[in-house]
This record gives sequence, C-alpha cells and structure tokens, in this order.
Amino acid sequence: MTSQRFCTSCGATIRATAKFCHRCGAPTDGAARPTAPAAPTGGQQALPWAVAGIALLCLLAFIVGQNIGRTPAPATSVTPANGGPARAPDISQMGPEERADRLFQRVMTYVAEGKSDSVAFFAPMAIQSQLALAPLDAHRRYDLGLLGMVSGDGALSRAQADTILAADPDHLLGLILGMRSAGMNLDAAKRDRYAKRLTEVADRERARGLTEYADHQPDITAGLREAANPPTSPVRTP
Repeated sequence: MTSQRFCTSCGATIRATAKFCHRCGAPTDGAARPTAPAAPTGGQQALPWAVAGIALLCLLAFIVGQNIGRTPAPATSVTPANGGPARAPDISQMGPEERADRLFQRVMTYVAEGKSDSVAFFAPMAIQSQLALAPLDAHRRYDLGLLGMVSGDGALSRAQADTILAADPDHLLGLILGMRSAGMNLDAAKRDRYAKRLTEVADRERARGLTEYADHQPDITAGLREAANPPTSPVRTP
C-alpha cells in the first residue's frame, strides 16, 4: 500500500506520482524544477536592468491596480488548527480566469520582492494559464507580455505588443508593452518611437474609457512616466 504524501509547502495531501502540488503549485520532493532562462548574451546584456529598472519600479504600482473593476472573490489562506503557517489558496479549485490572475499576481509579487528563483519557477505556469484563456483580449495579452518580460522571454513580450497594435494601432497597453520590449532589447530608436506615440495619443485614448485602461490605470501612469524619462542605462542604437 502506497503511503500518503504531503506538500512540504502547504501541507495538502498529494498523489504519490504528483510532481507539483494541486493546491499551491509547489514542486513535490524530488521533482525537477524548471530551469531559469539562459543567461543573456550579445545585445541582451542589460536584461537585469530591464527587469530591475522597468518591471520592478512600475509593477509595484501595477500590482495594486491590476484587478480594479474585475476583482475576483478573495482567496483566503487557511490557518491550521495547530497554529502552523497559513496554507496557500487552493488554485485547483479556481476557475481558469481566477487561476490565471492568481498566478500572474504571484509572479509579479516575486518580481517586486526580488525572488528570481521563484519567478523562474512560477512564470511558466503563469504563462500557460494565460494561454489557456485563448482567444486573448488586449488585457490578457498585456499580462502575458509582462510575464514574458520578467521571465526573460523578449520574443513573447514583443509578439503580444505587435498583436495588440495590429488590432488597434494606438492602444496604450500595446504601446507601453512595445516600449518596454524595445528597451529590454536595447533598441533605443524603437523605444523612443513607441514612447513618442504613447505620449501623443494618451489623452485621446484614455477618453475612450476602455475597461482594460481602467484595470491597468496605475501601470499606464507608470508607462507615461517612463516615456517622459528615458532610462539612463546604455542602449543599443542602429
């Protein structure tokens, strides 16, 4: 008879063959952890600056405002009767959208806390949870693009910016994501073009009152600050 196994992170009962906890997503004992993104080379040597200088500063504001207008029911932690550490919310009991939101917020919290190992581990799960919601709207594509940025996947981030702007050339989330992706790729000229366009259309676009603009209001404000104050780190020029 197979003995019961328990998650060392949240205490949930798990299957003997499980590689990840169904409750909190943590790896079980002996499970292989996803590898961190490969060290940047060539034109991407400033990736640490991209994550620290762009993602960390603006995402602190972004986390606070992420769910304005679409806040899911709170997922409360469970405190064991013995007074031990509170258990993480059971993500297996959440719907696809709430699961995607929770994983996204978890990754961004780890970014803000500087926990790169945790970002590397949870980002792939967060990305897959967003992709599972296809077809994606601009809101979800923006979230997916940010996950690409903080996990070092510049191609994923650029693809989401391009897709948003292909459907709506002046969409603020697409312009902000494009600006940040260009900065991540050290392309100063392209970054400046996005920043200039973002500044030019901001007032008109905000007047449209799009739901995703309300949901991401703190990050749009941060993006406009970034557009007005280019980074001082070295960037590649054509």
